[in-house]
Amino acid sequence: MWKMGNDEEDRAESFLDENSEGICSLSTTQRIYASAACLLSGLVLMFLSLIVFAIPIKFALLFTFGNVLAVGSTAFLMGPEQQLRMMFDSVRVYATVIYIGFVILALICALWIQSKILTLLAIICEICALIWYCLSYIPFARRIVSDLMVRFCDTEL
Repeated sequence: MWKMGNDEEDRAESFLDENSEGICSLSTTQRIYASAACLLSGLVLMFLSLIVFAIPIKFALLFTFGNVLAVGSTAFLMGPEQQLRMMFDSVRVYATVIYIGFVILALICALWIQSKILTLLAIICEICALIWYCLSYIPFARRIVSDLMVRFCDTEL
């Protein structure tokens, strides 16, 4: 499962291996399987959260952990260091911080405060922050969405 060493020929197999982090790196096939398993687990948790939607605390826990697993699945493809570098790139640093903040807030509202209303509000904000974060990876997507929101929601009398 883990490769030991710095064999340059193995790293040249695919673009996935170029970003591996040295001593303990997974093969290309293992990275793809791990990423797919993590993404699938996250999607299953998010789907299961819809079943317990009437219980906001359980919903928040399942949805948030599923969300984090789905977002984290790409770390298997590019490596955690590259993932963090991209997340905290100057283009998306604010979206990342806001998303992580709402993930933490949703967990605090669900586990510590145990308020159903605050948990649902935090989850709604988490979803919006995740959408904004995902849009940061698509060129000009955030600008287009911002322009559309201004156009559709601007109510000048």
